[in-house]
Amino acid sequence: MTSTLQPARVAEVEQRPGRWLALSVLVLAVLLVAVDATVLGLATPFISEDLRPSGTQLLWIGDVYSFVIAGLLVSMGSLGDRIGRKRILLGGATAFGAVSVLNAYAATPELMILARALLGVAGATLMPATLALIRNLFHDPRERSLAVGIWGATASGGTAVGPIVGGLLLEHFWWGSVFLINLPVMAVLVLVGIKTLPESRNPDPGPWDLASVVLSLVGVVGVVYAVKEAAARGFTWPVLATGLLGAAALYGFVRRQLTLPKPLLDIRLFRNRGFSGAVLADLLTVLGMSGLVFFLSQYLQLVQGRRPFEAGLFELPAAVGAVAAGLLAGRAARRFSVRTVVSGSLAAIGLGLAALTTLSGTTGYPLLGTSLLVVGVGAGFSFTVTADVILSSVPKEQAGAASAVSETAYELGAALGIALLGSIVTGVYRGFTGPAGTPSAAHESLGGAVEVAASLPAQTSEALLHAARESFVHGLHLASGAGAAVLLATAPAAWLLLKGQKL
Repeated sequence: MTSTLQPARVAEVEQRPGRWLALSVLVLAVLLVAVDATVLGLATPFISEDLRPSGTQLLWIGDVYSFVIAGLLVSMGSLGDRIGRKRILLGGATAFGAVSVLNAYAATPELMILARALLGVAGATLMPATLALIRNLFHDPRERSLAVGIWGATASGGTAVGPIVGGLLLEHFWWGSVFLINLPVMAVLVLVGIKTLPESRNPDPGPWDLASVVLSLVGVVGVVYAVKEAAARGFTWPVLATGLLGAAALYGFVRRQLTLPKPLLDIRLFRNRGFSGAVLADLLTVLGMSGLVFFLSQYLQLVQGRRPFEAGLFELPAAVGAVAAGLLAGRAARRFSVRTVVSGSLAAIGLGLAALTTLSGTTGYPLLGTSLLVVGVGAGFSFTVTADVILSSVPKEQAGAASAVSETAYELGAALGIALLGSIVTGVYRGFTGPAGTPSAAHESLGGAVEVAASLPAQTSEALLHAARESFVHGLHLASGAGAAVLLATAPAAWLLLKGQKL
């Protein structure tokens, strides 16, 4: 009977008149997560000045969200397959709004790190559910490509909305206001989503295995933490022990998934070369770009002295390029091939990052704006096509778990990128030579140097700021160069792995 009724249900979903309205609710959730990530970068100088975190704490504030969300995405995607994707999306959205208040009013670096970690727990419920619901709402491949393109364009659009809205708020209110903007967006999402989103789940999911949840969380967080600490402090025994614990947990997770009759994540999905290639491309692309994303706002504000709103506008070309490319990605992949679009896009991002190795404190905007536009166009094409490949590679019953793998690659790439490339910038910066008597706080972060300089005599202040800014830009050069190398190496790998892949 199930097989007889299935085509009728599919036809009903395909003809569902409210599916595009439902899509608008899903992209609203994506927009919220994207805005939250970008406004943090813009607010970092203000957080640094107010909470006075150390350089390491500042990196933790930036990447603990990605650590936690990467460790929980697979578990939350699988949970959504079991209890219902609409239910977990709306519940996670409510929690995301509540925890945003805790972020806004954090009074110490430690509390801020905790608040960002809790936000990661809530955020892990959102992204897999949105892609999984798209997979179940749109069964026609061309409609689904367009829906995924809109989804990707909205995520990219959030990178434009975040800095601009955040810049306006930061010029008139305290930094916590950038988190409070989540509340009205969440209210609209929940109220409209209750009415428009259809519920969907795996009809035969099996139990939610708690041991697998713990293993995936310990594994991802342990490995990423070890990489971060090794990049910042070298290979100490505690770092090695944490890395080995994480690796052992991931090994145990994979072994357990292969033995469970209903695993949290079907590891056999990776036997599909297109699926594996798309996931790898996402991970390495975000890894290569993340250093730029995290430090660009600091460069614009603290090195070039631009106001927050102006800095937000200067980052606009990347988002505009990504939005436009996301809407055209499906058509381009069908005309030229999936691997041509993805590998060409990765090479373009690499070249855009390479151009940023020529930045200085007085670099004009044409070079920066052009580089950001190239990076945005490349990212829009690549991320949209790989998301479509991943969704098309699995049955719709496994859409949540597959989407979670895609988002895990994204968040894991962000966490590793900030840890590795961020440690390059921080390590180079800390080594600058300031005038005699420079306080140690000036070596922790560029924001700390700016704050210290405000209390020094004019000549000493100028010398300190010059040395600190030169060192920061040099670190940014190295991070951009490393990111460019990663992207240019990933491009030919994607060409090979995505051979013969079609949407």
